[in-house]
Amino acid sequence: MDGADHVRFRRALAPAMVTAKRMAAIRPVVQRIVDEAIDDLATSAQPADLHEQFAKPVSSAVIAELFGVPASARELLLDSAEALFRGDADHLEKATAPLYACMQELITRRRTEPAEDALGLLVGHPENFTDLELLVGAISVLLAGYDTAASMISHGAFVLLADLARFAPLREDPALIPGAVEEMVRLLGVGPGRMRVAVTDTEIAGTPIAAGDYVVVSIQGANHDPARFPDPGRLDAHRDHRRHLGWGFGPHRCVGQPLAQLELTVVFEALARRIPSLRLAVPIEDIELETDTPNTSPARLPVAWEEIRPSRPPLS
Repeated sequence: MDGADHVRFRRALAPAMVTAKRMAAIRPVVQRIVDEAIDDLATSAQPADLHEQFAKPVSSAVIAELFGVPASARELLLDSAEALFRGDADHLEKATAPLYACMQELITRRRTEPAEDALGLLVGHPENFTDLELLVGAISVLLAGYDTAASMISHGAFVLLADLARFAPLREDPALIPGAVEEMVRLLGVGPGRMRVAVTDTEIAGTPIAAGDYVVVSIQGANHDPARFPDPGRLDAHRDHRRHLGWGFGPHRCVGQPLAQLELTVVFEALARRIPSLRLAVPIEDIELETDTPNTSPARLPVAWEEIRPSRPPLS
């Protein structure tokens, strides 16, 4: 979407996703999801795959809870995201059709049974969105919100564990974690760039761009600009990371930014507090990053640990 249609939908989505009140309400839910995923790790054999066994279940559960998608349908979300970001065109329709059917059923139910989840707020919004608008809009946010968050959890964990000197300060001072999260988004990003089409003749840094020309905007190039971020390849939780472009910029700035910031902060706070001995279970050079996908992350992230602490101190 663009222009007035985009503004119309975004304004309706904002109360469901970006207000302080909404984030305060969903924080305990995110904490529960993360703690339950860590509890599951505690019962699994080592090494465990942090990408498959933690990042993906956490990310899918958080975005599904926000939209009121039942737990029984979350496999449909995972299958659709895998087909969209890592599959082929022939498999995409087959994989996504069940999710579309499930979400259409949920939209129909929300019209007669209002709810305070994001989908319910959109269905009941005075804009009176059509079922098609609701369906496409909700699924777009579900898929993008799941895959980008899962990728950043895994990629961020890999960077921290690849040099435990980066992980230690977060264990010792949780107040550093929000800054570390912003640094992960700046440093790692989750995509190589954004393709755009020039609508008028223009010029960028002395290079003429004709109307109709394709331009790839390198988000990572901007976020690694040494004129703006000294020693840009270093993860520095103390850095002034304002004005990085990891969340986008302008009218299309990531609508889920507050949710993603909350989710990533809760994740890395919980990992640092509950699994302080977390480490890579294989040499760094054995970690393979996914290819042929817009969102970069390890394909597998084998980890091990000495102890997983309880989510809450035991009663004395």
